[in-house]
Amino acid sequence: MGGPRRERKIVHGRGAGGEKKSSGRALSRRDFLRLGGAGLAGAALLGTAGCGGTASSSGGKTLTVGNIGWDENVAVSNLTKVLLEEDLGYEEVKLQTLDVGVLFQSVANGDLDMFQDVWTPLHDDYLKELGDELEHLPPWYKGEAKVGLGVPSYMGVGNIAQLNGTGAQQIIGIEPGSEVMRQIKEEVIPRYGLEQELIESSTAGMLAQVERSYKARDPFVFVAWTPHWMNEKYRITYLEDPEGALGPAAEPAELSSVLRKGLADDDPAAHAFMKELALDEGQLNGLEAAINEVGADKPAEGVKAWLEDNRNVVQPWVDAAEAAA
Repeated sequence: MGGPRRERKIVHGRGAGGEKKSSGRALSRRDFLRLGGAGLAGAALLGTAGCGGTASSSGGKTLTVGNIGWDENVAVSNLTKVLLEEDLGYEEVKLQTLDVGVLFQSVANGDLDMFQDVWTPLHDDYLKELGDELEHLPPWYKGEAKVGLGVPSYMGVGNIAQLNGTGAQQIIGIEPGSEVMRQIKEEVIPRYGLEQELIESSTAGMLAQVERSYKARDPFVFVAWTPHWMNEKYRITYLEDPEGALGPAAEPAELSSVLRKGLADDDPAAHAFMKELALDEGQLNGLEAAINEVGADKPAEGVKAWLEDNRNVVQPWVDAAEAAA
């Protein structure tokens, strides 16, 4: 089923580099922002694997989970996979990394069982169009999702207006197509009269430069967001924006999941698991950091390392699934 073209500005894009792989890196936030919702129109061409199986929590069942490839989605989808397979006996939880429009359409038509990285208001258009064809759960992320300008806390500044005179010469940016980069270039720099040069980069390139500059204790400014493992690794100050120059790009967002209709009936264990799933800011940032530590190409290993110290966080989800089976 095709959807209308969407020309609205998407406000929370911050970019996330990477190629399309089944293990978890695909459409960047830069690409999503550039394409808008056009990917939805191509969803009718998708033929994905089958969905949930029997209502028992024993082996033999499979699920297909959509993944957009953004860090928080890689983290939560792989956490879901590990727990369903190893604790609840699912034969296989398949992760399908797809474009955002295809993800929503595929959940709506039943080709995917779930997609766990719905950003609102970022994805409001998809929910308005397809909301009657899928189940939208309350937010599972119990922190505040946000994007803005950050500095290392050792700089001792807390306001964008204080940046001139700090010695910071650059604003280390991300993909040039993201909304936050446009806002910085067209609104933040001229409105505050900033002397810093905005540097376009990839998300991976930005993070590499942050690592070098932070180790050297240099003054610098960069595009920061949460949830992300950077908040676990570095002491970051998110700069106040009294002029409101970042506009809607800096508005807080919520993270939630959409499920295919009928999942509650034919797989009550998976449905109960998803309803119970909840992570706060520290837990999600820590999970992302654990995956980053072992390598982004081995997310399941990072999940298992994180679980060693966080079994109490996930046990209620497992218990709810077992009770519902």
